[in-house]
Amino acid sequence: MLDDAAAAPDRATAALGARPAWLGVLARSDHAHIQTHLSGLPALPDFTHLRRPETGMAMVRGRIGGGGAAFNLGEITIARCSIRDAAGLVGHGYALGRDLAQVELIARLDAALQNPDWHDCLIADVVNPLADLIAARRAATEAQAQATEVQFFTLATMR
Repeated sequence: MLDDAAAAPDRATAALGARPAWLGVLARSDHAHIQTHLSGLPALPDFTHLRRPETGMAMVRGRIGGGGAAFNLGEITIARCSIRDAAGLVGHGYALGRDLAQVELIARLDAALQNPDWHDCLIADVVNPLADLIAARRAATEAQAQATEVQFFTLATMR
């Protein structure tokens, strides 16, 4: 079960209407999970494409130990889409991978989340449950990593 304290920062940030927070939750969520949470809601507003869904590459930078000089770690595939809905609101969707339907859905949700008529419903029924799933997945990964942690001792620490 999800620890409420772990989910609280994501839920509180998303509930405040912080656009980067909901875009982050949607980008880290699986397309199928997003569709599942949308299934009980009315259809999203009609839209037109400003930028059709497309894939591309982005360079990922890294640092050794989190503090060294930045270096090019490698390239990742990303997908993006931009739409304008019937109310004139513009939505953008970005996600890792090549799922074009997912980024179009993220863009539609981004536009709908900016609409006061949709915002509270989508936060409560889509964004918060997805944030809870992400937090639970992160907690499970952290627990698994903690269980396999190895303590190394050297001669210097044994003196």
